[in-house]
Amino acid sequence: MTLRATAAAAVLAATALLGLAPLAAAAPGGPVPQPGAATAENRAAAAQAATAPDTLATLSRFFAREGKVSLTAARPRIEGEAIPVNHLSPDFVAGRTGAPVARLEFLASKAVSSDGQQAALWTARTEAGWQVVNIATGDDEFRYARLGAEKLPGGTVFREPQIDAWYVAGGDRVLPLDEDAVRAVGAGGVGLAAYRARVAGAYGDKLPGSAYAARGGAGGYAEASAEAAGTPVGVVAAAGALALGGAGALALRRRRTGVA
Repeated sequence: MTLRATAAAAVLAATALLGLAPLAAAAPGGPVPQPGAATAENRAAAAQAATAPDTLATLSRFFAREGKVSLTAARPRIEGEAIPVNHLSPDFVAGRTGAPVARLEFLASKAVSSDGQQAALWTARTEAGWQVVNIATGDDEFRYARLGAEKLPGGTVFREPQIDAWYVAGGDRVLPLDEDAVRAVGAGGVGLAAYRARVAGAYGDKLPGSAYAARGGAGGYAEASAEAAGTPVGVVAAAGALALGGAGALALRRRRTGVA
């Protein structure tokens, strides 16, 4: 299973190493709601944050962190436009009338080093403006966006972070894009109503205001897969907050090959 989780100590160490400002510090009043859609203005702001000199310097340290390339030789670059990354919507889980299946969580920009390493820069709107709040290894966001467009043109590609499953939804269908999603809904996918019934059964009692949330259960959206693997949760999709696990943390992706 592809996990985006790191131990708490690693989260803190990575934040210091990479010099990324935690989202909580950028938004002292609490998480800032993200826009409903990735407008051209949003994309431009995300691109500006991703290509800033400080960001590129941080990327050099990121790519050089395991000695695969030297700090001076990393020469990171940003390829293509920032793309929207959507996650399963708590409003959809709750069954609110008209709620879409997914909502915008952040914009992702593809970073590539001179030796071919890839990473996703997560940019989000904060009280201080659009900022890079996380760096994750690999190209999941871009790969699944491409797969979703091929499988269901015009559909909405989104991630169910609780099980790290990727889907594309369009019309009345939800189709799987990876093995985790296939296990959840089958190779042929399911109808939208059936998908909502499944996520409501899995997470409906863990939404904001629930007893689970009151006990401090990650806002109702803990990464159950990471816990099952014995790894402290480093990335959560808290309802009403970004799925950034303390934002600014270094998210090392544990890969498994193969997609549906």
